[in-house]
Amino acid sequence: METNHTNKDVLAKGLKTMLITIVLMFLGPVLIYIAFSNEDKPLYYPLLIAGITSCICAIYFGFKGINTIMDSMFKKQ
Repeated sequence: METNHTNKDVLAKGLKTMLITIVLMFLGPVLIYIAFSNEDKPLYYPLLIAGITSCICAIYFGFKGINTIMDSMFKKQ
């Protein structure tokens, strides 16, 4: 009978990915808010693009982090 043990190295990698996700989750909306509050400034489009990209990356890294954490707990070795 095989027992599953948590792979601590993979778990640490997943938690680091989730930390990146949390940072991007706050950074993206802040950049979008700054961009929309300064529509007449020359940095409007770069800030808007950076904010939208940060939000998309937050979603990607969120799924990747959760998948890595699940692999560390449930994947057979």
